[in-house]
Amino acid sequence: MSGPVSWPFGLPVVQAPMAGGASTPQLAAAVSEAGGLGFLAAGYKTAGRMREEIERTRELTSRPFGMNVFMPAADDVDQAEVDAYAKVIEGEAQRLSAPLGAPRGGDDDFTAKVEDLLADPPAVVSFTFGCPEDELIRAFRDRGTTVVVTVTSEAEARLASAADVLCVQGEEAGGHRGSFTNTDAEAMSLERLLSRVREVSRLPLIAAGGIASAADVSRVLSAGAVAAAAGTAYLLCPESGTAAVHRAALTDPRFTRTAVTRAFTGRPARGLVNRFMTEYSGRAPAAYPQVHHLTTPMRRAAAAGGDAETLHLWAGTSWSRARNAPAADVTADLSPI
Repeated sequence: MSGPVSWPFGLPVVQAPMAGGASTPQLAAAVSEAGGLGFLAAGYKTAGRMREEIERTRELTSRPFGMNVFMPAADDVDQAEVDAYAKVIEGEAQRLSAPLGAPRGGDDDFTAKVEDLLADPPAVVSFTFGCPEDELIRAFRDRGTTVVVTVTSEAEARLASAADVLCVQGEEAGGHRGSFTNTDAEAMSLERLLSRVREVSRLPLIAAGGIASAADVSRVLSAGAVAAAAGTAYLLCPESGTAAVHRAALTDPRFTRTAVTRAFTGRPARGLVNRFMTEYSGRAPAAYPQVHHLTTPMRRAAAAGGDAETLHLWAGTSWSRARNAPAADVTADLSPI
């Protein structure tokens, strides 16, 4: 793809990939079957588990779907800051009778995942937290795969000029900010970011952030996008793997707003404001994936115990409009066609 093009994957609706369990083969297949583009998420999984989910999705649908891969972190991490944060949250882990995890780095099995995907790719492969080398993009393109790169600024859009499509992620989006670096730079609204990226790139754009209705999709299409991506809108679908405590929190009136925090993972991510976020956002270091691994056992214990005040409750600014409905219905509601 290059230059202005029509969207080749049916309805201009993309189910955003959500690492950590929400994106399932059942959800991706249901969205694709409904005419949208479903997505799986390889983050925090082995290459083998990723392949299993691809094959399961193929059993459920013959329509195109995508797989999202995390680029390896390229940021310097101050281990002393990570160790200090471990001491700060140690009491939380003890309260939950959970250990703190090993604050390791790593590349999320990136090389093995890419090798596996090149051998037998889905229709779309997307990358978050950076842009792959041009050679890798060409290798996927040679196999007939569309390559999408998530960008959060016009500078990142320029760096990703070899991609087929850019996913433009505004500040309204739930979960991790998909920036190339673990930055404190001010995030832009989707509307502003679309305009900025449109000025520097002729690539097709997927708009992401705060998408919850057909009117939202129509608005970003009018602003120059070829499709819109929604994640939070699908969290309450029965096909989603959203944890029970997270599902309950999305409709719990005690949660009244979202904010961006590093408290759970060491990287900016938007979620419902709860006690843990309030107490620790100002103390968490910029250290990803170290903090993610440090807090993982504690967060698993919180989920198992129904403790919404200690769990990451990823959600975009449109969370209050999410509804418990089949993914096909949500996809139809999002479609302006």
